[in-house]
Amino acid sequence: MADHLFPHARWSRRRIAILLYPFAAAAVAINLFMFCLVLQVFGLPALPPVWALVLSLPLGVPATILFARWVDGLLDEASE
Repeated sequence: MADHLFPHARWSRRRIAILLYPFAAAAVAINLFMFCLVLQVFGLPALPPVWALVLSLPLGVPATILFARWVDGLLDEASE
């Protein structure tokens, strides 16, 4: 980007969230799959990886909001 031309231009939290959603949803899918693997110890069936991916699509939204809030706070801290 041309940050040197616009030193005070900041991305909005919404734009950050849109950028981070694929990463947050993928992290949710991995953690959900691994959690269900651990639950096999208690006799529960394993969650197929495709189901973990499907369930991560809606569950990735709150994770993305928290992730974007954290990144926005880091950007605020860095700009001070």
